[in-house]
Amino acid sequence: MRLSPLVFQTYWHRVAVFAGASLLGMAITLLTLDRLFPPPIERGQLVSFVAEDRDGRALRAFPVEDGRWRLAADLDRLDADFIDALLMIEDQRFYDHWGVDPLAVIRASGQAIQRGRIVSGASTLTMQTARLLEPRPRTLGSKLIEAFRAVQLEMRLSKDEILALYLTHTPYGGNLQGVRAASWAWFGREPDELTPDQIALLIALPQSPEVRRPDLRPHHAERARAAILERLVEAGWISAARAEDAASEALPRSRNAFPAEAWHAADAVRRQAGGAGFARSTLDRALQTEAERLVRQLAQTGGDGVQASALIIEIETRAVRAAVGSAGRDRAGGWLDLTNAARSPGSTLKPLVYGLAFDDGLAVPNTLIEDLPARFANYRPENFDRSFRGEVTIADALQHSLNVPAVRVLDEVGAARFASVLDRAGARPHIPGALEGASGLAVALGGLGLSARDLGLVYAALGDEGRARPLTWLEAEAESSPDASHRLLSAQSARDILDVLYGSPAPPGRMPSHLSQSAPDIAYKTGTSYGFRDAWAAGVSGGYAVIVWTGRPDGAPRPGVTGRGAALPVLFDLVDAIARIDPHFDPRRTRREAVNTPSALARFSRQDEPPVILFPPDDAELWAERAGRGFVLSARGEGPLSWYADGSPVWRNAGGLPVFTPDGPGFYQLAVVDRAGRTTRTTVQIRMPESAS
Repeated sequence: MRLSPLVFQTYWHRVAVFAGASLLGMAITLLTLDRLFPPPIERGQLVSFVAEDRDGRALRAFPVEDGRWRLAADLDRLDADFIDALLMIEDQRFYDHWGVDPLAVIRASGQAIQRGRIVSGASTLTMQTARLLEPRPRTLGSKLIEAFRAVQLEMRLSKDEILALYLTHTPYGGNLQGVRAASWAWFGREPDELTPDQIALLIALPQSPEVRRPDLRPHHAERARAAILERLVEAGWISAARAEDAASEALPRSRNAFPAEAWHAADAVRRQAGGAGFARSTLDRALQTEAERLVRQLAQTGGDGVQASALIIEIETRAVRAAVGSAGRDRAGGWLDLTNAARSPGSTLKPLVYGLAFDDGLAVPNTLIEDLPARFANYRPENFDRSFRGEVTIADALQHSLNVPAVRVLDEVGAARFASVLDRAGARPHIPGALEGASGLAVALGGLGLSARDLGLVYAALGDEGRARPLTWLEAEAESSPDASHRLLSAQSARDILDVLYGSPAPPGRMPSHLSQSAPDIAYKTGTSYGFRDAWAAGVSGGYAVIVWTGRPDGAPRPGVTGRGAALPVLFDLVDAIARIDPHFDPRRTRREAVNTPSALARFSRQDEPPVILFPPDDAELWAERAGRGFVLSARGEGPLSWYADGSPVWRNAGGLPVFTPDGPGFYQLAVVDRAGRTTRTTVQIRMPESAS
């Protein structure tokens, strides 16, 4: 029976509607499944972190879970010949299909029917990537799921992103994943320039990673490499002669170590970078290497159990160009990053104490100040050599690190304010107890905890006209506009402090910079903590701030070891290294003309400062060889001064000098009172021979 045109048209219309509805239903089903079961792309985001130096060279790589090495692949930094060869072997139509290659499926099915077994697979690189993200047994059902996942990946990622994901997770045997990890392990470098034999090996290994490991089964690895080279010859990628030469190249028989330089600094870079697969740090490889050598030498010279650390900071950008956390992990405490450990800074913060006094208008460098015995409530500071120099300038007091003048100045500036300035500038002082009263004045001499990084922040601020900014570990941040700064000191005070520190006496064996054309100017300060537990040197030179520390990580004392003797020579050596390595380093600075001190600042004194007892000092023992022996008392203050012994007025001789005549052996309290009623007391013990008493 012949159908009418109308019936025929209606029939095909219904077929078309049915087909369209079926396709629409299938599309809706697939979209629904896609929404309900998205591909686990996030599993591919966990990769090993690689810290690079400022020029992009790998310094240290970090493993991921279970000690696996999985370095993120960057197509722009991979050998283009390797990528071409890989696609030629694994997926020639990778950039043309949508995750599943129909031609490859037809070819593989035909070969299987013809030979009665599977000859070649039809898995695309996208399907292999899906299997790497979700490993499954190799069954027909798994293939169908991988095909679905491949389409999902193609919908979400670009071709280059899929290829990078594959090259990051493809297995290479043992704990190696990804082409970068394999290249480091077998060739000891990045896969940016590969030879034909290396390319063939890197393509062959993932096909059977455990069986073909060159360190365990070299014969299998050789045959697999040769087979890949033959296929590349057939594809016209390489000539037969070159392939033969490549096949004869020796295989790597052992794995190379992954990069592990700048151990502690790389860890700091990793924390700053967050979850990135790699980051270009601010570290200068040459400076880092030289700093590590000098720090290790310093610790070895110190003996067993001694550690050391160092920081080099470029002041303009606050870029950390070298950071050595310890002298080696083979020494006690070597796993600790000692640039980030709170230690007593000794006298290295005295420049800030005086700088705040300059800001307050209390003093300038040539203001006179007394270096004499003094008591601040229950606190009585002493100089390092236990001697006193009388009246000195602020500059001399700072250059020679006199303790009593620094405490006098901090007493006026305020210990709490001093700590607050440090905190607001970004340093993190660890202060035991409160800063109220005289006990807080010990911070001037190192009575607080501060890390080398905090100290680097302070000295970089001194070199930047008093502006404090955070240290920078990532090159991208160093190249961008600087963060908002916090004013540590005024520009004038910072320059004045540096002028004073540039005049500090050179260490033994070093010629003063003003006598040498080649020696760099270095504004430095040393520090030695209580009990010789920490030895420091901190300085500014040629646009850099340099910090050096040495001591025992357990805080044990090292009698006689000082910052000037141990740490300062290394600081000078580091500055010399900077001058050699950095072509922009300016070894000389323009010294400013001396500024005349205003008369109002000629002498440092407080309006309410009590008189100072010069003799006898507090807790002194005086020897009276006979009864009736008198002692002439001496004090400085706003006169006239009145003296009392145990509350009774002290007799004055014909010359008007106060003479204390003890009644016998024992303890006496002496007091001196100025015309404003301000009183200072001291206690002395009188000793006499038995015959005299």
